[in-house]
Amino acid sequence: MTVKFVASASLPTKWGHYTIHGFEDTETGKEHVALTLGEMDTDKPLLCRVHSECLTGDCLFSLRCDCGPQLQHAMESIGKEGSGLILYLRQEGRGIGLLNKIKAYELQDSGADTVEANVQLGFEPDSREYQICKPMLDHLSVSSVRLMTNNPSKVNALNAMGIEVAEVVPIHTGSNPHNESYLSVKIDKLGHIK
Repeated sequence: MTVKFVASASLPTKWGHYTIHGFEDTETGKEHVALTLGEMDTDKPLLCRVHSECLTGDCLFSLRCDCGPQLQHAMESIGKEGSGLILYLRQEGRGIGLLNKIKAYELQDSGADTVEANVQLGFEPDSREYQICKPMLDHLSVSSVRLMTNNPSKVNALNAMGIEVAEVVPIHTGSNPHNESYLSVKIDKLGHIK
């Protein structure tokens, strides 16, 4: 995997004055970003969220998932702490893409759960990959994190790449009638932390 750093710029938000760093995976052409707040080059593990793009949850405020609230919680938590980072990875729909995600939603509307829908479309239950994280973190001089996640696959992936996950910080933002089944499937079928 060849990753090219492209540019950095100021990104003021309601949770703090972040810096946004752009990266390109030159093999796929996908663009990913890191949001950083405070000092990165530190001896202590940094509060970190590895977040996969979710247009419907992050931008359209869908209640079918907990993605948008998790991203907001991560930004707010980092803002309160005064330092940390978010790796925002462009892998919509657990890696299947936006249009396939809409097809999966359609199957879910007919009774399939999120895992069953992906499998019916010919995909793995979760096709996301995390190799892009290593060169992004290397560029930012980050080797140890306190990872905000409920997903053991992210922890295992970072550890396998030589990034120390010094602590797992569960991130729970509550449920609603539209995402209760989705959250249960993440725990029961994907092994997420309760």
